[in-house]
Amino acid sequence: MKVLKTSNDEMDEKIISEAIDVLADGGVVLYPTDTVYGLGANIFDNKAVKRVFNLKQRSFLKPLSILVSDVNAINLVAKVSIAQKEIINSHLPGPYTFILNKRKIVPRVVTSGSMYVGVRVPDNQIACRLASIFPITTTSANISDEDVLSNPSEILEQLNCDVDLVIDVGDLKSNHASKIIDLTQRNPKIIRK
Repeated sequence: MKVLKTSNDEMDEKIISEAIDVLADGGVVLYPTDTVYGLGANIFDNKAVKRVFNLKQRSFLKPLSILVSDVNAINLVAKVSIAQKEIINSHLPGPYTFILNKRKIVPRVVTSGSMYVGVRVPDNQIACRLASIFPITTTSANISDEDVLSNPSEILEQLNCDVDLVIDVGDLKSNHASKIIDLTQRNPKIIRK
């Protein structure tokens, strides 16, 4: 495991490039978002995605969300209506995950076979740059149903494992995951505050 220290304010392109290489090679990266640290894997690498489930001790029946580089990239993984796009554009980038109808390109393992997908564009340059070549998983870096921690050292201790790469920006101010809003129905519905 390699730990690379940087800052959210001054993004180091060498670190981003190294992290993308790790993701492209099937690795798992611990990275900061605008809410909590996330566990990232290339969504098109089933083995890497399964590793994320295993690291979190998460049921394969509970889908993972996807992080894309910007609002326009949401169209790669989800079908977005004009009305949905207006809502998305008014909230992203930001601490929200939107549930949308997925496109066939999204692997079944990511969404646990669901026809829906959770999509994020966090207000964090590092996270968005990691998804600049392919979408990555975004799920809080913790054991399922245990405390969400804000410091990489404590997170790694809780997970009791080695990820392949850690992008350490120090303690995050938040330990609350993103708000989840379901846009698949006629009226938006808050799933998680």
